[in-house]
Amino acid sequence: MFSNRKSFQHIFLKKLEMTYGKSFKESTIQDQYHTLGNMVREYISSNWISTNERQRSTHSKQVYYLSIEFLLGRLLGQNLTNLGIREVVEAGLKELGICLEDIEEMEPDAGLGNGGLGRLAACFLDSLASLGLPGHGYGIRYKHGLFDQKIVDGFQIELPEQWLRNGNAWEVRKSDQAVEIRFWGDIEAYQDQDGYWRYRHRNGETIAAVPYDIPIIGYETDVVNTLRLWNAEPSPFPVHKNSMDYKRETEAVSEFLYPDDTHDDGKILRLKQQYFLVSASLQSIIENHRKTYGTLSNLHEKVAIHINDTHPVLAIPELMRALLDEELLDWDTAWNITSQTISYTNHTTLSEALEKWSVSIFKPLLPRIYMIIEEINERFCKELWEQYPGDWERIERMAIIAHGLVKMAHLALVGSYKVNGVAKIHTEILKKREMADFYQIYPDKFNNKTNGIAHRRWLLKANPQLSSLLTETIGEQWVHEPEQLIKLKPFSFDRSFQQNLKKVKQERKTILSNIIYQQTGLLVDDHSIFDVHVKRLHAYKRQLLNILHVMYLYNRLKEEGNYSIHPRTFIFGAKASPGYYYAKKIIKLINSVAEKVNNDPKTSSILKVVFLENYRVSLAENIFPASDISEQISTASKEASGTGNMKFMMNGALTIGTLDGANVEICEEVGAENMYLFGLKAEEVLHYEQSGGYRSFDYYYHDNRIKQVLEQLVNGFFPNSFDIFEPIYDSLLMQNDEYYVLRDFASYVHAQEQVNNTYQNEDKWLQMSSLNIAHSGYFSSDRTIQEYSEDIWKLKAAEMMR
Repeated sequence: MFSNRKSFQHIFLKKLEMTYGKSFKESTIQDQYHTLGNMVREYISSNWISTNERQRSTHSKQVYYLSIEFLLGRLLGQNLTNLGIREVVEAGLKELGICLEDIEEMEPDAGLGNGGLGRLAACFLDSLASLGLPGHGYGIRYKHGLFDQKIVDGFQIELPEQWLRNGNAWEVRKSDQAVEIRFWGDIEAYQDQDGYWRYRHRNGETIAAVPYDIPIIGYETDVVNTLRLWNAEPSPFPVHKNSMDYKRETEAVSEFLYPDDTHDDGKILRLKQQYFLVSASLQSIIENHRKTYGTLSNLHEKVAIHINDTHPVLAIPELMRALLDEELLDWDTAWNITSQTISYTNHTTLSEALEKWSVSIFKPLLPRIYMIIEEINERFCKELWEQYPGDWERIERMAIIAHGLVKMAHLALVGSYKVNGVAKIHTEILKKREMADFYQIYPDKFNNKTNGIAHRRWLLKANPQLSSLLTETIGEQWVHEPEQLIKLKPFSFDRSFQQNLKKVKQERKTILSNIIYQQTGLLVDDHSIFDVHVKRLHAYKRQLLNILHVMYLYNRLKEEGNYSIHPRTFIFGAKASPGYYYAKKIIKLINSVAEKVNNDPKTSSILKVVFLENYRVSLAENIFPASDISEQISTASKEASGTGNMKFMMNGALTIGTLDGANVEICEEVGAENMYLFGLKAEEVLHYEQSGGYRSFDYYYHDNRIKQVLEQLVNGFFPNSFDIFEPIYDSLLMQNDEYYVLRDFASYVHAQEQVNNTYQNEDKWLQMSSLNIAHSGYFSSDRTIQEYSEDIWKLKAAEMMR
């Protein structure tokens, strides 16, 4: 159907009329989008089927990637590119008077993620399919996802995300493969005829998990893997409960990503979501495996289950439950299979992000799972006692259950055969500090897998102008082998290439300027420096440091008549968790600064501040290609890796950042002279945390720049702000500045001055930009997935047809 333009047009018109019962002239652009999406899904269906059949018939080892988030973004453009049919479709639609880009705009961003965690999972699925590796995703089909962000009077307002309002063109409902999930109830123990203790779950509450499958299409291959998303639906209604309450509680399980957990009901719902995901996924995995092999005794040899952060850690006791209660294996055999099947990626060094669940909530909701975790804990503590006799403090510190809490990271460390960090410095911090006790007894479990990004999404699709320039300059092999981008290095000194690169960047900045105007009504100078800070809003990511620096620049421009800088546009995009009130204050501060700066006739031609609401994948695809400066300014030791830093680098932006996360490896690749480093190093932050000695008031009293901007938070500088920013002021002074914003302020100002000076040396700037692109190939998720495949999962790529 996509063999040529005429064939495509004929089938497109026929399908549109048959599906919607209306003529082409009467059809809406929404009708046209769904028709095209359904055509693409139908087109790849034979490859989708044959991929599954080939993987079964060849007995290929499979990896199943369990993640609470999959931030897919829009799929139409990506799929057309991967299938190599974009030009045919674009030309065919054009003759019909339709712009393909208009149709692409009709696709909502799938509301299945929040930030880097979910986007990483999506990039990994892309690379698995493109490399021909048998790897599939399992997640939850959130009806409303995270939330739609609106900015009203500078404040973040959350609205339900309606990404499923018009259906999802890519999913296929598989009602016949629904499974049941049990909560609550009690556990009955009994002895079987051989004298073994067995357990029955009685009087529980059951809900159905219904799968929706989405094809994951490899780039120019015949491989189509699967992302399976589970939808929570009522099962047989419980007799002891009001039917409407049961229906409402059931549907809530797959309604929102990260429900508010500031109260017990929210905590219970989050825990329900996590068990719902792992129980449904494991039932599906086990059923598929049993159909192929007839036994689970070889599960660990043919299946790798990877848990993305702590949210799916209940896969460990759930697999034990299946092996003990359904397969009737003994404990040691079941544990041997489980602990050789499951691997775990840690994504944080922040202790508050390592999930812990109160036993008072956990035990009633998941009674059998709690019993199994208790047994795992007792056996583990016994092993610790044998290794460290009498060291009660160590055993208490490492226990999976202690002080009324179930520690999910500890469960993951004990029950997984491999544990990895996501950047070199992150992994070293895990081994030496956060998880040092576990590293001492399990040194062979720990390894590093530095994150990567799907370069076909973030360069080939998001920046066709730069992609074309790269192909013209070094050939097209970089699309399949991103490390080939290093061939660009000699051209970084070539004047002709530099000018072409400048032209590409200017075109993308103009595109983003138009988007900014459409969304905010603000006109920005597309020849100014686009300084961009887009990521999840958290105190350690230090959007606050950035906006305090903007306030400092504004003050200098107002007060010093001879002070000048190259025009600068500071662009922010971020969502704050609904219950994270401090982060929401920072969003309000950014917008208050924007209102002040943008409306001041003395500064508005030089300085602009933009907050783009509802930051998401489709918006990011327009932001990264247009950026000059990439803000990666987290407190050193706090960011596990980051992947935005890689997307910016690949699109030619220069990094201003701390030596944190993958910034360290970006520096190793491109050289410190081709980025702007500042601030405390990780070991200095760790020293402060362990030994003290930091006093934020010292910086307040000894740096008039800091004193001025902090006083402006509370002295009426912002009209009608009252006491809105007092919590920020207090956090920096009264609470001693947990993330060392004031300590790094002077260093950050100096680095920004270097940015300003270098940008005015056009040849130097373009040379640095070119070198960043040339060295970015290492940060493709193809490399990351290849390392996972070889070192952890032991997968074998399929024979692919390109």
